[in-house]
Amino acid sequence: MQPVVSKSEALILQIRTTMGIFNCSHSFFLFLFVNIIPTLEAYIAEYDEYWKARELEAIENLDKAYHSNPKEVVRDYNDHFSRTMLEFYITKRVLAESKKGPCRKDGEFYMVTDPIDNAADPKPGTLRHAVTQNGPLWITFKVSMTIKLQQELIVTSDKTTIDARGANVEICNGAGFTIQFTKNIIIHGLQIHHIIPAKGGKIKDGENHHGLRGDSDGDGVSVFGATNVWLDCLSLHHCTDGLIDVAKGSTAITVSNCHFTDHNDLMLFGASDSYSADKKMHVTVALNHFGKGLVKRMPRCRFGFIHVVNNDYNHWFLYAIGGTSNPTIISQGNRYFPPVTFGAKEVTCSGLLKPAQWKNWNWVSQGDHFENGAFFTPSGNPSASKQFGADKMMPFKPGQMVPELTKYAGPLSYTIGRPC
Repeated sequence: MQPVVSKSEALILQIRTTMGIFNCSHSFFLFLFVNIIPTLEAYIAEYDEYWKARELEAIENLDKAYHSNPKEVVRDYNDHFSRTMLEFYITKRVLAESKKGPCRKDGEFYMVTDPIDNAADPKPGTLRHAVTQNGPLWITFKVSMTIKLQQELIVTSDKTTIDARGANVEICNGAGFTIQFTKNIIIHGLQIHHIIPAKGGKIKDGENHHGLRGDSDGDGVSVFGATNVWLDCLSLHHCTDGLIDVAKGSTAITVSNCHFTDHNDLMLFGASDSYSADKKMHVTVALNHFGKGLVKRMPRCRFGFIHVVNNDYNHWFLYAIGGTSNPTIISQGNRYFPPVTFGAKEVTCSGLLKPAQWKNWNWVSQGDHFENGAFFTPSGNPSASKQFGADKMMPFKPGQMVPELTKYAGPLSYTIGRPC
């Protein structure tokens, strides 16, 4: 795919390529970072009592889920995740053979049987009907299907897993997922691609509620004011806006085992340089494969604590990991392979800021593997991983092992009743 870049980005790329400029922290990145500042619009056209209550609950959930030491946020996740994925290498078999899964607690099973979407009046057996029910559910799919969403899919709390194992499920050519003012969500095994903006309107957004939404922007998955969300084994590409956005007071978010290709702006963590509530944001990005046709934001961070561990960065067009507003970024055991023909060898980018402005931010690289001239510009305290407890978080393998660890990233491929 030919990357889609603005005229200013094309000029920047030409300068870097012809002049051998590698450090994207210089001021000539002004246009690039100004052009990508997002809106804080929540897409709620009618902010009624239902949504006010959900927002207040989300604020309470943020305070409950947030810990000043990030290791507390991911302790339960790490116990299971590191054991199955990094010690025994049997994750795929464990997930395929167990309907209990890694995080199942309560709730009934709900089987999706119908791919047709009706945003205002979803029928029983459809995905939208499932995700708007009250209480915890384990949502599965009876057969392979392609679902074209008329409007954003508003997911309510405690949908313990939206689980596509055993079926080939594509969400495409329509709107994407919105996880807004909610908690306890796992989305597993879906292919999400060619997501486009929706015009908004009346949408079923709760078991007993319809709401008016404004225009959506075409994100694959938008996590907005949500806590305890796990996005696992997804394939994402070709979305109009971002593939995954995490913003507006979200925390305890994990993106793992996903496969990303063919996109410009991948992941945005943090709503705005002025939205300081995102200081409580904690995100783990683990064991993902960043493949062909990618440009930037893998992720791009504002505030918060971002743990980037054992990912395969197989390509980028401008930069891999960027940030402003003093995010803490701990990069451990990743493989970084920049483009062969361009000058974008630097992994990191802090936009238009001068070194004096970012030199005290904690951006740390440990155990990473760099190929083809790639380099990570560290800053702040080189022992920040210990300071923030990352040494007690998910243990990382050496970056050289990442291609093996991530070679099956994306949806699981297996047939029910047969060994995986």
